[in-house]
Amino acid sequence: MAENHCELLPPAPGGLGAGLGGGLCRRCSAGLGALAQRPGSVSKWVRLNVGGTYFLTTRQTLCRDPKSFLYRLCQADPDLDSDKDETGAYLIDRDPTYFGPVLNYLRHGKLVINKDLAEEGVLEEAEFYNITSLIKLVKDKIRERDSKTSQVPVKHVYRVLQCQEEELTQMVSTMSDGWKFEQLVSIGSSYNYGSEDQAEFLCVVSKELHNSPHGPASEPSEKAKVGGFQPRGTRLCHRA
Repeated sequence: MAENHCELLPPAPGGLGAGLGGGLCRRCSAGLGALAQRPGSVSKWVRLNVGGTYFLTTRQTLCRDPKSFLYRLCQADPDLDSDKDETGAYLIDRDPTYFGPVLNYLRHGKLVINKDLAEEGVLEEAEFYNITSLIKLVKDKIRERDSKTSQVPVKHVYRVLQCQEEELTQMVSTMSDGWKFEQLVSIGSSYNYGSEDQAEFLCVVSKELHNSPHGPASEPSEKAKVGGFQPRGTRLCHRA
């Protein structure tokens, strides 16, 4: 007769479990629930069902912040409206992905956020659980991130357009997409087109390219239009 084996992942620091931040699979939750409810163990281990993902941790971990929602949960606060599922786990209708960093912070006191998670998401959970020290830590991290982003140098792209006198008004009125007029230079010669002389000008325009923290901004091609105007000839030059 074949036997069923349950293979558990290595435990997270400060508690048992697998998955995101110590979450348990449904296959194992019933057995661990029986363990948690045994006499002598009920006061130590607490099982949470956060958005369908199970987490097993200690009461000591959840009681790090006496003003937090999780502390009140462990104290069976009568004013706290909390339900349990069929396995005895506390039901919390929140995103389990962002609960992982919150639980790990309570375990070891350090803020660790995976690259695919947004700091704002962790902040939302910290505020929901009312963990004051974590709220401050995440806000500081967001300010530090935004400060680095604002210090990225701005790159200027300059374009020299060749146009006739009658095209100047059209060019200036149709400039868009961040292009700005810088300088107008007369070539110093004129050409005869039919019965009228048409003076030639070089018009210098510029545009700011903001480099992204994830990579350089794309540069406009030399054939690209400035607004709705297509010049006779263009030259691009760059300046930091």
